[in-house]
Amino acid sequence: QVQLVEGGGGLVQPGGSLRLSCAASGFSFSSFIMGWYRQAPGKERELVATIGLRDTVPRTYADAMKGRVIISRNDEKKMLYLQMDRLNPGDTALYFCNARRGEDDYWGQGIQVTVSS
Repeated sequence: QVQLVEGGGGLVQPGGSLRLSCAASGFSFSSFIMGWYRQAPGKERELVATIGLRDTVPRTYADAMKGRVIISRNDEKKMLYLQMDRLNPGDTALYFCNARRGEDDYWGQGIQVTVSS
């Protein structure tokens, strides 16, 4: 059974930081491209960051997040991470973990990140 379970979200003040995590199970984690997406109320889901196979493969980041987020993975622990710094209210959204390989496309349930004073 494929599972992607996000953690680390919550309420943070503007300028603050959060580290999201995603625990994966039920599939060959190391052979999947992993990513984070987010969806704000009334908006479409959008890419935050992706990371390819093995931690040395180049990462991609959404323009709105460049310089403020770092995506990383630990294949031994089957974990995906997203370090987010200098958060602003525009980053408020439901954040999703994604695993993709060919036609296989898995999603977590999402975790809420709220940036507010």
